[in-house]
Amino acid sequence: MKLSDDTYYSKEANKAFFSVSQYKDFCKCEAMAMAKIRGDFEQKQTKAMLIGTLVDWWFEGTLDKLRGESPNIFYCRNGALRAEFRKADEIIKRVQRDGRFMQYMGGEKQKILTFEMFGAPWKMKMDSFVEDICITDLKVVQNFKSLAFWRYDIQGAVYVEGADACGYGYLPFYLAAVTKEAVPNFDIFQVDRPTLDTALREVEGNMPRFIAVKAGLEEPRYCGVCDYCKSVKKARIRNYSELLEG
Repeated sequence: MKLSDDTYYSKEANKAFFSVSQYKDFCKCEAMAMAKIRGDFEQKQTKAMLIGTLVDWWFEGTLDKLRGESPNIFYCRNGALRAEFRKADEIIKRVQRDGRFMQYMGGEKQKILTFEMFGAPWKMKMDSFVEDICITDLKVVQNFKSLAFWRYDIQGAVYVEGADACGYGYLPFYLAAVTKEAVPNFDIFQVDRPTLDTALREVEGNMPRFIAVKAGLEEPRYCGVCDYCKSVKKARIRNYSELLEG
């Protein structure tokens, strides 16, 4: 299956390929990951997530077009820009003034690659790709500490391995990170080779199980706490003392 911007996020593509986001879904809850693949469950986008999406769209060059086509999404009835969009605009204007940040985000935008890895087909879409130089992914986060929480080392490991598998060689991987703090902070973080290698070994160790679950050879495990699990759960009798623990 050949992927394009129009088909990359399609149900068919998600069935055919693993991706970093799908892999992370399996790590969180196999049942939720399978529900997403079937199209039975969709994660709701929060306002906080939307800020990052808007900044992504600006770097892709699609934000102004969307704003012109759907002004009711961006503006309140009184004509004021909605709060989440004001924050996105603030972030965009700040990073625009920094030459180094813009340099690292100045490569080919949203380049799609497909490749085989650990016995499965994968897809990836890079925020900024400079052939023979580097891969950079844009991250709009609450603060810099959250970069480690979201395990972007896994994304870097897969992207670097994927680029190498497609003949581009082993490229450095960077995170162009900007925060949603009152005064946005921003820097370029390189994820070093030992960290990427460790993350890749982790992915390799998990893939046999995830491949089997996705193929229907193993029953998916339910985490019991995610939104999907809560949406399909059945009531059970519990002891009130559970609520007093901890």
